[in-house]
Amino acid sequence: MNIGEIARRAGVSRSTVSYALSGKRPVSKDTRRKIQQVVDELGYRPSASARALANGRTSTLGLVFPPAGNHYTGMQLDFIGSVVEAAAAYDYDVLLSPSGMDSDRSFQRLLGERRVDGAILMEIRLEDDRVDHLAALDFPSVTIGRTARPEGGRWVALDHTALVQACVHHLADLGHRRVAFVNRPEQLLRAGYESAHRGLDGFTKAAAERGLTVRTYCCGDDAASGQSCVQGILHDDPATTALVTLNEAALGGLYRGLAQAGRHVPRDFSVTGVVASRWAETVTPQLTAADVPAADMGRLAVELLVERLDHPDAPPRHHLLTPPISLRASTGPSGATPEADTRAATTP
Repeated sequence: MNIGEIARRAGVSRSTVSYALSGKRPVSKDTRRKIQQVVDELGYRPSASARALANGRTSTLGLVFPPAGNHYTGMQLDFIGSVVEAAAAYDYDVLLSPSGMDSDRSFQRLLGERRVDGAILMEIRLEDDRVDHLAALDFPSVTIGRTARPEGGRWVALDHTALVQACVHHLADLGHRRVAFVNRPEQLLRAGYESAHRGLDGFTKAAAERGLTVRTYCCGDDAASGQSCVQGILHDDPATTALVTLNEAALGGLYRGLAQAGRHVPRDFSVTGVVASRWAETVTPQLTAADVPAADMGRLAVELLVERLDHPDAPPRHHLLTPPISLRASTGPSGATPEADTRAATTP
Protein backbone atom coordinates (compact mmCIF):
# COMPACT_ATOMS: atom_id res chain seq x y z
CA MET A 1 0.00 0.00 0.00
CA ASN A 2 1.39 3.42 -0.96
CA ILE A 3 0.46 7.07 -1.25
CA GLY A 4 -0.69 6.62 -4.86
CA GLU A 5 -3.34 4.08 -3.86
CA ILE A 6 -4.51 6.30 -1.00
CA ALA A 7 -4.78 9.24 -3.40
CA ARG A 8 -6.81 7.14 -5.89
CA ARG A 9 -9.28 5.93 -3.25
CA ALA A 10 -9.64 9.38 -1.66
CA GLY A 11 -10.01 11.10 -5.05
CA VAL A 12 -7.17 13.54 -4.48
CA SER A 13 -3.65 14.05 -5.80
CA ARG A 14 -0.57 12.29 -4.44
CA SER A 15 0.86 15.63 -3.30
CA THR A 16 -2.29 16.35 -1.31
CA VAL A 17 -1.94 13.03 0.51
CA SER A 18 1.71 13.80 1.19
CA TYR A 19 0.89 17.24 2.61
CA ALA A 20 -1.92 15.83 4.76
CA LEU A 21 0.34 13.15 6.25
CA SER A 22 3.42 15.33 6.74
CA GLY A 23 1.68 18.55 7.73
CA LYS A 24 4.09 20.52 5.53
CA ARG A 25 1.26 22.47 3.88
CA PRO A 26 -2.31 23.19 4.96
CA VAL A 27 -5.06 20.86 3.74
CA SER A 28 -8.76 21.48 4.26
CA LYS A 29 -10.45 19.67 7.13
CA ASP A 30 -12.80 17.78 4.81
CA THR A 31 -9.95 16.59 2.60
CA ARG A 32 -7.80 15.64 5.59
CA ARG A 33 -10.71 13.70 7.09
CA LYS A 34 -11.30 11.85 3.79
CA ILE A 35 -7.62 10.92 3.52
CA GLN A 36 -7.44 9.81 7.17
CA GLN A 37 -10.49 7.59 6.66
CA VAL A 38 -8.77 5.78 3.76
CA VAL A 39 -5.53 5.52 5.75
CA ASP A 40 -7.40 3.98 8.69
CA GLU A 41 -9.31 1.56 6.47
CA LEU A 42 -6.14 0.35 4.75
CA GLY A 43 -4.00 0.30 7.90
CA TYR A 44 -1.35 2.35 6.09
CA ARG A 45 1.90 3.17 7.87
CA PRO A 46 4.35 5.47 6.09
CA SER A 47 7.79 4.00 5.45
CA ALA A 48 10.41 5.36 7.83
CA SER A 49 13.06 5.33 5.10
CA ALA A 50 10.74 7.16 2.71
CA ARG A 51 10.03 9.82 5.32
CA ALA A 52 13.75 10.19 5.97
CA LEU A 53 14.40 10.74 2.27
CA ALA A 54 11.57 13.25 2.06
CA ASN A 55 12.40 15.43 5.06
CA GLY A 56 16.03 14.59 5.81
CA ARG A 57 15.15 13.25 9.27
CA THR A 58 15.23 9.70 10.59
CA SER A 59 13.22 10.31 13.79
CA THR A 60 15.99 8.38 15.54
CA LEU A 61 18.50 9.50 18.15
CA GLY A 62 21.81 7.74 18.69
CA LEU A 63 22.94 6.81 22.19
CA VAL A 64 26.70 6.30 22.13
CA PHE A 65 27.30 4.37 25.32
CA PRO A 66 30.24 1.97 25.64
CA PRO A 67 30.02 -0.43 28.59
CA ALA A 68 32.88 0.37 30.97
CA GLY A 69 33.77 -3.32 31.28
CA ASN A 70 32.39 -6.49 29.72
CA HIS A 71 28.81 -5.65 30.71
CA TYR A 72 26.51 -2.75 31.52
CA THR A 73 26.10 -1.96 35.20
CA GLY A 74 22.71 -1.39 36.80
CA MET A 75 23.22 2.36 36.83
CA GLN A 76 24.21 2.34 33.14
CA LEU A 77 21.03 0.43 32.29
CA ASP A 78 19.05 3.03 34.23
CA PHE A 79 20.52 5.74 32.01
CA ILE A 80 19.74 3.81 28.83
CA GLY A 81 16.14 3.33 29.97
CA SER A 82 15.76 7.00 30.87
CA VAL A 83 16.98 8.15 27.44
CA VAL A 84 14.69 5.72 25.60
CA GLU A 85 11.67 6.80 27.65
CA ALA A 86 12.38 10.50 27.21
CA ALA A 87 12.96 10.12 23.46
CA ALA A 88 9.65 8.29 23.04
CA ALA A 89 7.85 11.32 24.48
CA TYR A 90 9.16 13.30 21.48
CA ASP A 91 8.30 10.46 19.06
CA TYR A 92 11.94 9.48 18.55
CA ASP A 93 13.42 5.98 18.49
CA VAL A 94 16.85 5.31 20.00
CA LEU A 95 19.72 3.44 18.36
CA LEU A 96 22.32 2.21 20.87
CA SER A 97 25.95 2.26 19.75
CA PRO A 98 28.54 0.74 22.14
CA SER A 99 31.34 2.92 20.74
CA GLY A 100 34.36 3.83 22.82
CA MET A 101 36.35 5.95 20.33
CA ASP A 102 35.66 7.89 17.14
CA SER A 103 37.59 5.24 15.20
CA ASP A 104 35.11 2.50 16.16
CA ARG A 105 33.16 1.06 13.26
CA SER A 106 29.83 1.41 15.03
CA PHE A 107 30.47 5.10 15.65
CA GLN A 108 31.55 5.71 12.04
CA ARG A 109 28.47 3.93 10.66
CA LEU A 110 26.28 6.05 12.88
CA LEU A 111 27.71 9.20 11.31
CA GLY A 112 28.68 8.15 7.79
CA GLU A 113 25.38 6.50 6.97
CA ARG A 114 23.39 9.21 8.74
CA ARG A 115 21.38 6.67 10.68
CA VAL A 116 20.39 9.17 13.35
CA ASP A 117 19.43 12.83 13.53
CA GLY A 118 21.62 13.49 16.56
CA ALA A 119 23.60 11.70 19.24
CA ILE A 120 23.82 11.52 23.02
CA LEU A 121 27.27 10.50 24.26
CA MET A 122 27.95 8.84 27.62
CA GLU A 123 30.95 7.57 29.60
CA ILE A 124 32.68 10.87 28.87
CA ARG A 125 36.43 11.31 29.23
CA LEU A 126 38.21 14.53 30.09
CA GLU A 127 39.83 14.34 26.66
CA ASP A 128 37.19 12.69 24.47
CA ASP A 129 37.88 12.25 20.76
CA ARG A 130 34.21 11.42 20.06
CA VAL A 131 33.08 14.79 21.37
CA ASP A 132 35.77 16.60 19.39
CA HIS A 133 34.89 14.68 16.22
CA LEU A 134 31.18 15.51 16.42
CA ALA A 135 31.94 19.16 17.16
CA ALA A 136 34.22 19.37 14.11
CA LEU A 137 31.43 17.95 11.93
CA ASP A 138 28.82 20.22 13.56
CA PHE A 139 26.80 17.06 14.12
CA PRO A 140 23.97 17.61 16.64
CA SER A 141 25.08 16.08 19.93
CA VAL A 142 24.71 16.24 23.71
CA THR A 143 26.89 14.63 26.34
CA ILE A 144 25.89 13.13 29.68
CA GLY A 145 29.07 14.10 31.47
CA ARG A 146 31.52 16.86 30.58
CA THR A 147 35.01 17.08 29.16
CA ALA A 148 37.87 19.12 30.60
CA ARG A 149 36.73 22.03 28.41
CA PRO A 150 32.93 21.86 28.20
CA GLU A 151 32.41 25.52 27.26
CA GLY A 152 30.18 26.04 24.26
CA GLY A 153 28.73 22.54 24.32
CA ARG A 154 25.41 21.01 25.24
CA TRP A 155 25.70 18.68 28.21
CA VAL A 156 24.12 17.34 31.39
CA ALA A 157 26.46 16.34 34.19
CA LEU A 158 26.78 15.60 37.86
CA ASP A 159 29.21 17.74 39.83
CA HIS A 160 31.18 14.73 41.06
CA THR A 161 33.77 16.95 42.73
CA ALA A 162 31.19 18.71 44.88
CA LEU A 163 29.22 15.54 45.61
CA VAL A 164 32.22 13.56 46.85
CA GLN A 165 33.36 16.57 48.87
CA ALA A 166 29.93 16.65 50.53
CA CYS A 167 30.24 12.93 51.39
CA VAL A 168 33.67 13.49 52.97
CA HIS A 169 32.45 16.47 54.99
CA HIS A 170 29.48 14.42 56.18
CA LEU A 171 31.81 11.71 57.49
CA ALA A 172 34.19 14.23 59.04
CA ASP A 173 31.28 15.91 60.82
CA LEU A 174 30.49 12.49 62.34
CA GLY A 175 34.01 12.28 63.71
CA HIS A 176 35.61 9.93 61.18
CA ARG A 177 39.34 10.62 60.79
CA ARG A 178 40.54 7.68 58.67
CA VAL A 179 38.57 7.34 55.44
CA ALA A 180 39.01 5.34 52.20
CA PHE A 181 37.84 6.23 48.72
CA VAL A 182 36.60 3.43 46.43
CA ASN A 183 36.74 4.64 42.83
CA ARG A 184 35.88 3.06 39.46
CA PRO A 185 38.24 0.50 37.83
CA GLU A 186 41.86 1.48 37.26
CA GLN A 187 41.58 1.26 33.47
CA LEU A 188 38.85 3.90 33.51
CA LEU A 189 40.95 6.22 35.62
CA ARG A 190 43.88 5.76 33.22
CA ALA A 191 41.57 6.38 30.26
CA GLY A 192 40.53 9.73 31.73
CA TYR A 193 36.91 9.02 32.68
CA GLU A 194 35.71 12.35 34.02
CA SER A 195 33.55 11.02 36.87
CA ALA A 196 36.47 8.99 38.25
CA HIS A 197 38.89 11.91 38.03
CA ARG A 198 36.55 14.58 39.33
CA GLY A 199 35.39 12.32 42.16
CA LEU A 200 39.00 11.68 43.16
CA ASP A 201 39.73 15.43 43.07
CA GLY A 202 36.77 16.11 45.35
CA PHE A 203 37.84 13.42 47.80
CA THR A 204 41.44 14.64 47.94
CA LYS A 205 40.49 18.29 48.43
CA ALA A 206 37.89 17.66 51.12
CA ALA A 207 40.17 15.26 53.01
CA ALA A 208 42.95 17.86 53.00
CA GLU A 209 40.56 20.56 54.25
CA ARG A 210 39.49 18.37 57.17
CA GLY A 211 42.94 16.97 57.94
CA LEU A 212 41.89 13.35 57.42
CA THR A 213 44.11 10.31 56.96
CA VAL A 214 43.01 8.73 53.70
CA ARG A 215 43.76 6.06 51.12
CA THR A 216 42.32 5.74 47.61
CA TYR A 217 41.48 2.53 45.75
CA CYS A 218 40.35 1.57 42.26
CA CYS A 219 37.76 -1.20 42.20
CA GLY A 220 36.25 -3.38 39.49
CA ASP A 221 32.58 -2.97 38.60
CA ASP A 222 31.35 -6.10 40.37
CA ALA A 223 30.60 -7.42 43.84
CA ALA A 224 33.64 -9.70 44.04
CA SER A 225 35.93 -6.74 43.40
CA GLY A 226 34.13 -4.75 46.08
CA GLN A 227 34.66 -7.53 48.61
CA SER A 228 38.35 -7.77 47.71
CA CYS A 229 38.71 -4.00 47.93
CA VAL A 230 37.42 -3.95 51.52
CA GLN A 231 39.94 -6.64 52.43
CA GLY A 232 42.67 -4.40 51.04
CA ILE A 233 41.40 -1.34 52.89
CA LEU A 234 41.34 -3.09 56.25
CA HIS A 235 44.69 -4.74 55.61
CA ASP A 236 46.37 -1.43 54.71
CA ASP A 237 44.86 0.50 57.62
CA PRO A 238 42.78 -1.50 60.12
CA ALA A 239 41.86 1.77 61.87
CA THR A 240 39.83 2.96 58.86
CA THR A 241 36.25 3.67 59.97
CA ALA A 242 34.51 4.88 56.79
CA LEU A 243 34.58 4.88 53.01
CA VAL A 244 33.17 6.92 50.13
CA THR A 245 32.41 5.20 46.82
CA LEU A 246 31.48 6.05 43.24
CA ASN A 247 31.14 2.38 42.35
CA GLU A 248 27.52 1.25 42.70
CA ALA A 249 28.26 -2.04 40.92
CA ALA A 250 30.65 -3.01 43.73
CA LEU A 251 28.36 -1.84 46.53
CA GLY A 252 27.02 -5.26 47.53
CA GLY A 253 30.56 -6.62 47.70
CA LEU A 254 31.70 -3.72 49.88
CA TYR A 255 28.97 -4.54 52.37
CA ARG A 256 29.75 -8.26 52.24
CA GLY A 257 33.44 -7.61 52.81
CA LEU A 258 32.71 -5.50 55.88
CA ALA A 259 30.38 -8.16 57.28
CA GLN A 260 33.00 -10.87 56.81
CA ALA A 261 35.54 -8.67 58.60
CA GLY A 262 33.17 -8.31 61.55
CA ARG A 263 32.53 -4.62 60.88
CA HIS A 264 28.93 -3.63 61.59
CA VAL A 265 27.48 -0.81 59.46
CA PRO A 266 27.15 1.88 60.77
CA ARG A 267 28.20 1.07 64.35
CA ASP A 268 31.78 0.10 63.43
CA PHE A 269 32.07 1.41 59.90
CA SER A 270 30.24 4.05 57.82
CA VAL A 271 29.64 3.87 54.07
CA THR A 272 28.48 6.65 51.77
CA GLY A 273 28.92 7.72 48.15
CA VAL A 274 27.35 8.79 44.86
CA VAL A 275 24.79 6.16 43.81
CA ALA A 276 21.33 6.06 42.21
CA SER A 277 18.63 5.93 44.88
CA ARG A 278 17.17 2.58 43.81
CA TRP A 279 20.59 0.96 44.24
CA ALA A 280 21.23 2.77 47.52
CA GLU A 281 17.98 1.32 48.84
CA THR A 282 18.75 -2.30 47.87
CA VAL A 283 21.51 -2.75 50.46
CA THR A 284 21.02 -3.24 54.19
CA PRO A 285 21.35 -0.86 55.90
CA GLN A 286 20.27 1.50 53.15
CA LEU A 287 23.06 3.72 51.85
CA THR A 288 23.41 7.36 52.80
CA ALA A 289 24.25 8.82 49.39
CA ALA A 290 24.14 11.66 46.92
CA ASP A 291 21.43 10.15 44.73
CA VAL A 292 22.21 10.07 40.99
CA PRO A 293 19.07 11.36 39.19
CA ALA A 294 19.40 9.08 36.16
CA ALA A 295 15.84 9.68 34.92
CA ASP A 296 16.22 13.46 35.11
CA MET A 297 19.60 13.38 33.37
CA GLY A 298 18.29 11.26 30.50
CA ARG A 299 15.27 13.52 30.09
CA LEU A 300 17.35 16.71 30.14
CA ALA A 301 19.81 15.30 27.59
CA VAL A 302 17.00 14.41 25.18
CA GLU A 303 15.43 17.84 25.66
CA LEU A 304 18.72 19.57 24.82
CA LEU A 305 19.21 17.42 21.72
CA VAL A 306 15.66 17.93 20.44
CA GLU A 307 16.09 21.67 21.03
CA ARG A 308 19.27 21.57 18.93
CA LEU A 309 17.48 19.70 16.14
CA ASP A 310 14.44 21.98 16.10
CA HIS A 311 16.33 25.24 16.65
CA PRO A 312 19.88 24.87 15.26
CA ASP A 313 20.69 28.53 15.91
CA ALA A 314 19.68 28.50 19.59
CA PRO A 315 22.62 29.12 21.95
CA PRO A 316 23.91 25.94 23.64
CA ARG A 317 22.76 25.20 27.18
CA HIS A 318 23.91 22.82 29.88
CA HIS A 319 22.84 21.46 33.27
CA LEU A 320 25.29 20.81 36.14
CA LEU A 321 23.43 18.90 38.85
CA THR A 322 24.34 18.68 42.53
CA PRO A 323 21.69 16.57 44.29
CA PRO A 324 21.70 16.66 48.12
CA ILE A 325 22.86 13.74 50.24
CA SER A 326 19.94 11.55 51.27
CA LEU A 327 20.48 10.51 54.90
CA ARG A 328 19.65 6.86 55.28
CA ALA A 329 21.15 4.30 57.64
CA SER A 330 24.72 3.53 56.57
CA THR A 331 26.55 6.35 58.37
CA GLY A 332 26.92 7.06 62.05
CA PRO A 333 29.34 8.64 64.53
CA SER A 334 32.81 7.18 64.66
CA GLY A 335 32.95 4.74 67.58
CA ALA A 336 29.19 5.06 68.11
CA THR A 337 27.42 3.09 70.82
CA PRO A 338 24.59 0.64 69.95
CA GLU A 339 22.10 3.28 71.09
CA ALA A 340 23.59 5.79 68.66
CA ASP A 341 23.48 3.12 65.94
CA THR A 342 19.73 2.76 66.48
CA ARG A 343 19.22 6.50 66.18
CA ALA A 344 21.24 6.61 62.94
CA ALA A 345 19.14 3.81 61.45
CA THR A 346 15.95 5.81 61.94
CA THR A 347 17.26 9.04 60.40
CA PRO A 348 14.72 10.15 57.76
